[in-house]
Formats: sequence, C-alpha cells, structure tokens
Amino acid sequence: MSNFLKNRKSTRDFKKKKLKNETRIEVLEIFKDLEEEVDNKYFNFILFEEGDKIFKSLDGLAGYAGVMIESPYYIGIRLKEVTEKSIITASYYTEKLMTLLTKLNLGSCWINVKTVDKNIKANVLGEDNKNIGYLVALGYSKAKNPFIQESTSSRYGINDIVYKGELGNPISIDELESRGLDDLFYYIRFAPSNYNLQPWRFVLKDDKIILLLKYSEEGKTDLMDAGIIMYYFKALGEVIGLKKEWQLLDETDIEYDDSKYKPVGEFIL
Repeated sequence: MSNFLKNRKSTRDFKKKKLKNETRIEVLEIFKDLEEEVDNKYFNFILFEEGDKIFKSLDGLAGYAGVMIESPYYIGIRLKEVTEKSIITASYYTEKLMTLLTKLNLGSCWINVKTVDKNIKANVLGEDNKNIGYLVALGYSKAKNPFIQESTSSRYGINDIVYKGELGNPISIDELESRGLDDLFYYIRFAPSNYNLQPWRFVLKDDKIILLLKYSEEGKTDLMDAGIIMYYFKALGEVIGLKKEWQLLDETDIEYDDSKYKPVGEFIL
C-alpha cells in the first residue's frame, strides 16, 4: 500500500482499446461489492461505455484542472442523497475502487463535472445522472516514453500537516515514531487531492486523530478530498495494526493563521 501510494499516478492518456468481456464483468462485480459494503445506502457506480460521445460532449467544459480526459469508458458516481456523509463515503469507496482497478491493469483518473450544466449532463449521461459531480476516466493506460521525465508534484512535509493538541503546535518526529505513526504520516502525504492542494490537516489528541479540511481562498471545502484521505489513512493504518473506523464530526470550524478549517472526522488509535 505504501509503495502504491508513493507511486500512484492518475492516468491521463488511454488506449482506445475496449475492455475484454471478462474484465468488464469483473469491473461490474467490484461496483456491486463496494456498494454492498455500505448496504447500498449512499451511492451507485455506473459504467458509461460510450466514451467517445462523452468526451466530445464535455471537452472544454469539464476535466482535470480544466482539461477533459479522453478515455474509452467513464465511471459515474451517483449519490442517492446529497449529504456530507454520502459525499465522503462515495469518495472513500471511489478511491478504493481505483485501487482495485489497478489490479486489473486498468488506469483511472478523477474528472470534475460539478460545473457542467445539468441539461448537458442529462443529455450525455441520462436524466437520472444530471446531478453527478464527478466521473472517473477508465481504460488501459498508454505506454509511457521512458526518455521523458514525468513532472512530480511537491508535497508538504509531515510538520506541515500533523500537529499535537491543536493546529499550529508542531509534533516531533520522535513522538510519532514512539507511537508507530511516522511511516503512516510519511506516506499519507502522497494521497491525491483536488488540484493537489493537500487541504487535509491532522491533530493528534491523546488517543485519537482529528482530521480537518482547510477552506480554499474562495471559502469552500471539497468533501471528496476527505473521503480520499480517510481511505488511505485506514488502509495504511491496517498495515500497522489500527483496526478502528473513522467517525464523522459535526463541530464548528476552527480559525488558524488567517485560514479556516472544517473538523471532518476522528479516528481512535
């Protein structure tokens, strides 16, 4: 998991190759299994197989950082109800889905379609899917040129995202090592986030970790980022014996250093 996370790359270039029938069936089975893990309460995954039509319709309107990703398939994440819990749960299981897809040698990439007109989405994805906020591009990755060095995103250090007791109070690496959390926080820094803003912060309080999301300059948070980081924290935590689950919080925002943070969840160590 740590190696996967450190080397995790979203696929931006896909082959036009169609899925083998047995692979398509496996993908649909993964959809079903993940939906059933949460008793089919919060979301549905939908496989859109007319990739060319979707790309042409959304090109220039949606995508990763404004660039639409062309792929032979797209996965829709349809919420059954728009609540904070359903958004966080859906993104948690979407990231788990993308991890499982790599085992089928399939590439994937998040695509933001929240700003696309609902009438356009209804026309392209179907009336029942006009409220979908995110798609996932899906397919076989194109081979990468070994002579071209890929750009890498800078990452915050552990001291920039982990605090003791309260925001702004740095935690020592020695303390994280003594509690067996140093590797977890080293690798969690490589988790993906919207526009790679890394908005998550962690506060270690006694026997629990509090997760906070930093508001953007526009005064918004993207709860999809919360679900993603919760998934990787849980997966990495299991490696070192942490067996608990995240519990969502409903607390007032925290002001620190001219920024605002939303408490999202707590994890008992």
